[in-house]
Amino acid sequence: MAEVDTFMAGNSRISRIFYTLFRSLVVAICVGYTRTKVIGKHNIPKSGAFLLAPIHRSNIDTPLAAAVTARRMRFMGKDSIWKIKPIGWIVSSLGAFPVTRGSADREALKRCISVLEAGEPLVLFPEGTRQSGPVVQPLFDGAAYVAVKAGVPIIPVGIGGSEGVMPKGSKMIYPRKCVLIIGEPIVAIADESGRIPRSAVKDITQQLSIDLQRLFDEAQQLAGTPNVVIEQ
Repeated sequence: MAEVDTFMAGNSRISRIFYTLFRSLVVAICVGYTRTKVIGKHNIPKSGAFLLAPIHRSNIDTPLAAAVTARRMRFMGKDSIWKIKPIGWIVSSLGAFPVTRGSADREALKRCISVLEAGEPLVLFPEGTRQSGPVVQPLFDGAAYVAVKAGVPIIPVGIGGSEGVMPKGSKMIYPRKCVLIIGEPIVAIADESGRIPRSAVKDITQQLSIDLQRLFDEAQQLAGTPNVVIEQ
């Protein structure tokens, strides 16, 4: 019952008001402190559900994702966050819901699909946990599967400079430039029978990986922290 309550907390009026206030604060900090620039906002649907799939290099990527649109977003979070009750209450009020890290967690996938089918945008980091370095790591198929199942587009987002704004292990946010580039939607549709062929999920995941790498490289360049791959 507690898990259901945690999931549904994001649907309350209080949650929506809290989210709006929180997002306004985030945008103010991003624009005024980290000089965040967002490119490609026209690729964000003005109505209907979509799955936002950003690169993940810093803890600040989550609030940055909320800054790309005034529309209310839903997020998944590590279940360990909810072990700290005050923080758990806050993230639940912001529309987040817990997932078990390192497991398939079918319930989490069902929740993602429910959010999208209800017409709400969802943020899902396809690399899974936070990564480091210039190369997009192998993506989980979950993002593609959820998008196809719900019949919504995937919006890839490259985030440049965030690893320098808040490096791994740091509790400080440094005033460095950050750039977000929103890519063109990737259409995710099941076949005529409603089935989701594994090959289709793999193809979409591969396309997402290619798009993310290109957008990540462009964003890093504009942020003044160009990706450099050292060949062995």
